[in-house]
Amino acid sequence: MATVIGLCLRVKLIQCFPPHYKVDINVSPGSHANEESVNKQLNDKERVAAALENPNLRQLVDECLYSNEL
Repeated sequence: MATVIGLCLRVKLIQCFPPHYKVDINVSPGSHANEESVNKQLNDKERVAAALENPNLRQLVDECLYSNEL
């Protein structure tokens, strides 16, 4: 779930900030067993682009960002 949450955060921040801003998403140290791999996945542009090409994952991100439920 950490990668999905991080992907949602990355997409939202990229949408909110101008293109010249650099967005880095990192898991808090010690909060995840695979902290390094999650950070690597979330900050690799090619991996993020590939993840967002997956229709199921893109739908999940869109539901996360545009849901009316809190």
